Formats: sequence, structure tokens, C-alpha cells
Amino acid sequence: MKINVIFASRDFSRASLILEMLSRQGYSVLTAHKAREVMGLLSEKSFDLLIMGQNLADEEGLSFLKNLRAKNKTLPVIALLESPDTYLDHMPSGLTAEAFHLQGSSGAPRITYKLAFFQLGADECLSCNQDLHESMARIRAVVRRTAAVQPEELIKMGEIELNMSSYTVKIANREITVTAKEFDLLYVFLSSPNRVLSRPYLIERVWGYNYFGSPRTVDVHVRRLRAKMGKAARYVHTVPCVGYKLVPGPK
Repeated sequence: MKINVIFASRDFSRASLILEMLSRQGYSVLTAHKAREVMGLLSEKSFDLLIMGQNLADEEGLSFLKNLRAKNKTLPVIALLESPDTYLDHMPSGLTAEAFHLQGSSGAPRITYKLAFFQLGADECLSCNQDLHESMARIRAVVRRTAAVQPEELIKMGEIELNMSSYTVKIANREITVTAKEFDLLYVFLSSPNRVLSRPYLIERVWGYNYFGSPRTVDVHVRRLRAKMGKAARYVHTVPCVGYKLVPGPK
């Protein structure tokens, strides 16, 4: 049985890796850009989790969460925030300072987005720039508190096995020691078989949007990963002048 998730945000680009990882781990994810789409989905079927961005296309995230909690107090909600520790610069539509347990209502409230989401009923708050492993661990922790069935957390290809719960790698049933970046690289390779992955793409997916180092750092990490993979390194092909491609092995 899969965990049913709604992922709602005005922009999915910064959450693409989390979306892929959720799908790989067995979560069934539906996406929505607008608040009315979310409410429509909730009226049609039962969901186990809502992950929402800081804002939706048609409504500010804080206003939407307040309205949602007025109708549904049990659905677990995780907020994925662009600027969790930034103070609100205005009062969201339909909210007052009292909604955040603040005194007075003049001027911008002195409260961070993270605290504001928690006070309006979010079960967890994550940052778009947060370590991916930590983000997934926190998502699973919310699911454990609210769902009885756990999703599959293994990704396998041939003799390669990734355990997304313990963040370990096995090659031919033998565990190998990899760094966090090597693990992420292998995850991206396994998630995109037979697809040519450029160095800039891998930088964006593994190191993040704010990385300003040389794309050649990818070559260093891939070389080290291949050395640890032994014979399984044959699946990771170099594409000259572009990047890399994983060609799946036998099942």
C-alpha cells in the first residue's frame, strides 16, 4: 500500500529531487499549483500527507494553511519553505497578528516564516536549501507518526542496491562506504537510466542551485565513486564533452 501525498506549490523546480525521491521510495504523489486544486483533491479521496510550498499560485501559503486547518485538523502538513528564517514583511491576506499569537496588529509581524507555519498548524517545516537526506528523514518521521504502512525504501539495479532509509549502498550484496555526495550522484544516475546527464545538470541536482565551483568537481566525485563500485562501475559511462550516462545492467 502506497502513501498518498499531495505536493502543492506555485513552483516545483526547487523541489524536483525530493519529488523524484518520494516516487522512488513508493509514495504516490499528485501535484497541484493552486489552493482550489488541493481542496478538490482532498474532497475526492483520502491522502496521508500534504507537502506545500511557501506560496501557491492562487493564494499565500500561510493563508491557505489557516483555511485548510479550519476544515481539516488531522491531515499531516509539511511546509517546504524558500526562506524559513526570514521575517514576514507583510500580513498575509485574511490573517491578523493574533493568529500568530503576537501582540498588536500594526506593521509587519516580527515572526519568521518557519514559526508562522508551525503556529498555523504545520507538522514540520523544511528548507528548499536543506540537505536532501535530512529532508527525507524528516518527511519519513512525519509519515511514521501518522501512517501504519511504510513505503519501500530500496532502489535496485542489477547488483547495485541503495537503501534510502539508512543511506547505504551495496554492490553484489556487499556494503561499500560512500560519501553523501557520492550517494546522491548514484541516486541521480539510478533515477535516470539511459539518459545523458550533463555536468551542469549533476551540479544542480547534487550540489544545489547555489554552488559556484567548477563543474569538473563532478568528474572527481564520479571517479571516486567508480573506484568504490568495483565491477559495477561499468554501468556508469562517460559521454565525452558532455557528462555521464548510466546504462542499466541485468535484472
